[in-house]
Amino acid sequence: MGHGSSGAHTAPPTPPVPPAPRGAVRERIGRLAREVLKFGAVGGAGVLVNLLVFNLVRHVTDLAVVRASIIATVVAIVFNYLGFRYFTYRDRDKGRRTREMSLFLLFSVVGLVIENGVLYTATYGFGWDSPLQSNIFKFLGIGIGTLFRFWSYRTWVFRTLPAREPVTRAETFPEHEQPTAVRTTDGTPAAHR
Repeated sequence: MGHGSSGAHTAPPTPPVPPAPRGAVRERIGRLAREVLKFGAVGGAGVLVNLLVFNLVRHVTDLAVVRASIIATVVAIVFNYLGFRYFTYRDRDKGRRTREMSLFLLFSVVGLVIENGVLYTATYGFGWDSPLQSNIFKFLGIGIGTLFRFWSYRTWVFRTLPAREPVTRAETFPEHEQPTAVRTTDGTPAAHR
């Protein structure tokens, strides 16, 4: 047998997993950038819907500023859900729609409170309630709420599908069925010759 072997054949040690190559990091950054752009496109359209409905309700009805804002926010939430589900996050897990919609509504309500809390504070706390001031604080509230929504939607609502692990040769064969090294006619491994 030679070379200090006991006769039992053991599989060669598996090499350590190398760190992620630069290309993988760039790919992750590229995916995040595309996600932010898509989120921004849907969110930007949602902001326009929100502001248009807000100003329409304010000018057509006698509702208070914050009530008009809540109506506009609800319309924008519905618009945004459709945009996020079918455009921004269309490749994400669709298996649990009830859970997804429940979480979306929960986080949207938190965003609604953040957004309209800013407007409420400006209007009733400081008396800034001219149409221009209302639009400025409505827009500011939307911006702060959007930061929260982006984090919560991508983290909890539109979850990524689990990544498929690449199958490696070591995982293909159980340890007791690992392919044996090529042997010469006298039974010694070819590498030891």
